[in-house]
Amino acid sequence: MSDSIRSKLPIAARTLLGLVFVVFGLNGFLHFLPMPPLPEPAGAFMGALAATGYMFPLIKGTEIVAGLLLLGGRFVPLALVLLAPIIVNIVAFHVVLAPGGLAVVGLVLALELYLAWAHRDAFRGVLQARAVPTPAAQSAKAAKGDLRHAAAS
Repeated sequence: MSDSIRSKLPIAARTLLGLVFVVFGLNGFLHFLPMPPLPEPAGAFMGALAATGYMFPLIKGTEIVAGLLLLGGRFVPLALVLLAPIIVNIVAFHVVLAPGGLAVVGLVLALELYLAWAHRDAFRGVLQARAVPTPAAQSAKAAKGDLRHAAAS
C-alpha cells in the first residue's frame, strides 16, 4: 500500500464513521429512514429504552455530536471514546437480539477499532496499568502552558 493511500485511510475511515453516526443519530429525531420490523426480544428492548423518555435522545444526541467531531476531525479520540459503548451495544444488540445487518455492524466496529489504533498514542495514558498521578503544582503549571517549568519541577 502506498504512503499516499496509507496517509488518507484514517481520514476516509473517520469520515465514513462520522457520516454513519450523524445520519443514524439524526434519524433518531427526524425519522427519515424506515425502521425494519424487529424480532420480539429486540422490539421489547427498544420499547424499554423508549419508555425511559431520555435514553434515545441521550444516545442519538451523543451519536450526532461524536459523528460531527469525527467529520470535522476535531477531538477524534474523544469522539471514539464516546462512541465505544454505543458500538458495543449495537454489536451486542445485533448478535443477540436482531442478527440482521451484521455486515454494517461489522464495518462500524472495524472502523472504530482501526481509528482507535490509528490514534493509539492519544490513549496511552489511560491504558497504563499503574498510572502515576501528576503533582498538583506540575498540573497547574501545565494548565497555564508553562510546560518547560512543569517538566523541571
